[in-house]
Amino acid sequence: MSDDGLFREVDEEVRRDKLTQIWDRFGTLIIAGCIGIVVLVGSYKGWQYWQAQLAEKAGMEWYNAITLSAAGKTAEADAAFDEITKSGHKGYSVLAKLSQAARLGQDRNTAEAVRIYDGVAADTAVDQPLRNLARIRAAYLLVDTDSVADLTSRLSGLDGSNSSWRHAVREILALAHVRAADYKAADEQLKLILADPATPAAMRTRTVLVAAQIQSALPPSTN
Repeated sequence: MSDDGLFREVDEEVRRDKLTQIWDRFGTLIIAGCIGIVVLVGSYKGWQYWQAQLAEKAGMEWYNAITLSAAGKTAEADAAFDEITKSGHKGYSVLAKLSQAARLGQDRNTAEAVRIYDGVAADTAVDQPLRNLARIRAAYLLVDTDSVADLTSRLSGLDGSNSSWRHAVREILALAHVRAADYKAADEQLKLILADPATPAAMRTRTVLVAAQIQSALPPSTN
């Protein structure tokens, strides 16, 4: 046997001895670690399956509640929405609350609808866009009763030039100013809506109509 072959054989023997020592010392921990990884992966996959099943069930319940609401079966719809909010599914629970509030608003049950919207808006566990949507919808319901100051306070932070809610805020404030007979202030909000190229087409059409209605009431300097 050459010297190189002898050295390789000795080196391999030393490595085997080291591996044997490591296994004797840490073998139990290694096995436990492998088992732990398998258990964690299995648990995660099980959780994913459970979440998917929960989402599917909540989705069907939400669809059924919407169908009942559209059919005018308000009592059954409200009961279905309440069940969804208790289901434990975060997304559909919030959608159920928003849908129920929208139905109550259509039925002119403004106080209860606003209560639900305010609850969603105040819930820090809810995604911010949905919280903002709740604030906007509540403000639309209150535009005929709340003061401009109250609505401005309620919508604070949503009227920035980069806010996706700025168009709705401007429309709400414009309508509130019209109700308060402050036509100059209303006109200022309406002009902001019309000057914004990102204003939705339907809102732009509504704005043109409102602007035409208050035109004759504006001071000469603003015409």
